[in-house]
Amino acid sequence: MVCTRCKMTVEGELLRHGFHPTSVRLGEVEIEEELNEFQRQELNDGLQKFNFSLIDDRKGRIVERVKNLLVELIQEENSDLRQNLSAYLSEKFNLDYTYLSSLYTALEGSTIEQYFIAQRIEKVKELLVYDELTLSEIADKLNYSSVAYLSSQFKRVVGLTPTHFKKLKSDKRIPIDLLGKS
Repeated sequence: MVCTRCKMTVEGELLRHGFHPTSVRLGEVEIEEELNEFQRQELNDGLQKFNFSLIDDRKGRIVERVKNLLVELIQEENSDLRQNLSAYLSEKFNLDYTYLSSLYTALEGSTIEQYFIAQRIEKVKELLVYDELTLSEIADKLNYSSVAYLSSQFKRVVGLTPTHFKKLKSDKRIPIDLLGKS
């Protein structure tokens, strides 16, 4: 769960099934009740309608925590990932990065790095559309080593340069004073 709406959806589904959540956080839910297998399946079926699912095993929880940590890291206003991603995750989880990476790849079918890059690029897109920061400021904010590196990674993932992407987005917008005019 990344957004407030996601948390509200999950909380609503829990309440709809008669459960009493004590905490609904990014990727984690605590409820007062102990679930039996039928309740667990029924709740999972309800959550899947919203593209969520229960993660009830240790390895799945670790992978979910990795994903949540990476999302928070990208979305955080004053994120300071100045060290290597593998060292950062090893430190946060007190686990060997090779283990985390293998576990993640086995359960997700992609790498931690691919997920992290995808999250960063989505944030770059968001910041480009807002048009409040220069590309240099975006690179700095998201801890890219250079604007050139951000641009090359963006082009590799999106297929467009950041400048072209920004131009396409602005070309699709119609100034408010021109709305309704042909």
